[in-house]
Amino acid sequence: MEDLDLLRVVDVRHLKDYTMDISFSNGETKRVDFFPLLKGKMFEPLKDYKNFVQFALTYWTLEWYNGADFAPDYLYKNGKAIV
Repeated sequence: MEDLDLLRVVDVRHLKDYTMDISFSNGETKRVDFFPLLKGKMFEPLKDYKNFVQFALTYWTLEWYNGADFAPDYLYKNGKAIV
């Protein structure tokens, strides 16, 4: 079986508000504004900033206190390259 190199989040730096710099396993870092991404039942509680900052880096992505997470490829596509 071929070993697939899946994109993972390897580091995160919370900047301010709902913005983070996310480093990926492909060596790139992107700036992600999470606020517009916080839609739906799982993500709605994260609009409260004190809930939003309760996150941790797991083996493959960020996960919040309530179990909410985003796929790394979704974060990669929604992030802006840092120049």
